[in-house]
Amino acid sequence: MNKIALEIPLYIRVNEKDNVAIIVNNNGLPSGTTFPDGLRLIEHIPQGHKVALNNIAEGGNIIRYGEIIGHALRDIPQGSWIEASLVALPEAPPLEHLPLATNIPASLPKLSGYTFEGFRNPDGSVGTRNLLGITTSVHCVAGVVDHIVNIIERDLLPQYPNVDGVVALNHLYGCGVAINAPAAVVPIRTLHNLALNANFGGEVMIISLGCEKLQPEKLLAGTDDVQAIPLDEGDIIRLQDEQHVGFEAMVKAILQVADRHLQRLNQRQRETCPASELLVGMQCGGSDAFSGVTANPAVGYASDLLVRCGATVLFSEVTEVRDAVHLLTPRVINESVGKRLLEEMAWYDDYLNQGQTDRSANPSPGNKKGGLANVVEKALGSIAKSGRSPIVEVLSPGQRPTQRGLIFAATPASDFVCGTQQMASGITLQVFTTGRGTPYGLAAIPVIKMATRTALAERWHDLIDINAGTIATGEETIEQVGWRLFELVLEIASGRKQTWSDRWGIRNALAVFNPAPVT
Repeated sequence: MNKIALEIPLYIRVNEKDNVAIIVNNNGLPSGTTFPDGLRLIEHIPQGHKVALNNIAEGGNIIRYGEIIGHALRDIPQGSWIEASLVALPEAPPLEHLPLATNIPASLPKLSGYTFEGFRNPDGSVGTRNLLGITTSVHCVAGVVDHIVNIIERDLLPQYPNVDGVVALNHLYGCGVAINAPAAVVPIRTLHNLALNANFGGEVMIISLGCEKLQPEKLLAGTDDVQAIPLDEGDIIRLQDEQHVGFEAMVKAILQVADRHLQRLNQRQRETCPASELLVGMQCGGSDAFSGVTANPAVGYASDLLVRCGATVLFSEVTEVRDAVHLLTPRVINESVGKRLLEEMAWYDDYLNQGQTDRSANPSPGNKKGGLANVVEKALGSIAKSGRSPIVEVLSPGQRPTQRGLIFAATPASDFVCGTQQMASGITLQVFTTGRGTPYGLAAIPVIKMATRTALAERWHDLIDINAGTIATGEETIEQVGWRLFELVLEIASGRKQTWSDRWGIRNALAVFNPAPVT
């Protein structure tokens, strides 16, 4: 934080309607602190937490972002700390009768001339990496595949300098599940589409046990919303086949298939591609009260820049959109897209009801420590990642886009589940904002991590790729940080720069969303 921000007490009020603001200064501010406008604190308030700008009566509305984020559970005097325990969760916006496509944003001016160095695939898609992906049909084979990956990295990859690495697409699905249950379409579609991610160059191979419910043929089959994956029989290795006598025979067979794919991948070279070929995911995790005023708005600005280039941008996290959905439905490109958005919200409402839980299960303890009172406040900050572009499509979990532009991809809010599902939807790079900090990374997708606060960016100097905390202290504008992020996306996508998580080799396991029963 700059010297001025250290000396002068600062707060951020987002909207003129707001009766609360958040404290900017590191370590918060003590009781008795007086702001330049005359507001005086009557108790210590931690950084990022809310101060009452005027007296709020018991039952009165608590307003941030110009929206009601809750109701006061007791009288809250001006200058006091509005802890989460003082805020009653309001009702979620009813899904019936929300306005659809009533305020479609005007198209922003097109941007041309921006490019990146990517790997163009036979199907026309473009990857940001050149990886061998090894698909698995069941978790039973995960240990074997991990063993194989170690051998490939040690013995084979040095022979193929143009291949960036090998990724095991391990997961917990495939057997002991109700494979034909209606909701099973989600994990099966997810695994199917993970194999098609552009960073794998169209080179698909599958390791199967042989007796699992999710047989390779079912995993590869086409449906109404996924294309079939045609494979030679030699690209499917079943460990239970009688030809494999002993573990070393299994290893040899897998390595032979992998070597064939590596030879083809090694022929690929980066080439100059227009920025319109990018498919970028936007996500937040370990969020705090600064997320919605620094990092996420900067991400939203960068999202608009990418869309203006003709690229595709996904934003997600149903529970962190649900309470702000009334602000999104007017922005959809047409009523059909609006109805799809409401369908995904309703589906998730029902999913939570079946689990006998509700929206109050979000946020996390860390989110609250960072100043977020409830999921309403969190959602209002989360949707800032979507920028100002119209929403052109809505995807069910694991579906792939059919349009270019800004897209809502329905996923759970969990960091690793959302990341897995966005990867299945085709992202080749992800931007991840955090206020509390997380070392999260993906093996197949570069993850750019943006800090909401300068204090975090400085403390985690070798984990955070870009700092948006400068917005809070007035050192930079949202637009300036947005442009810096946009330029970093092009550099990372081109392989000219590396994210910190990639430098350290930080990899989270895939977490496939499975709402279907486990039998």
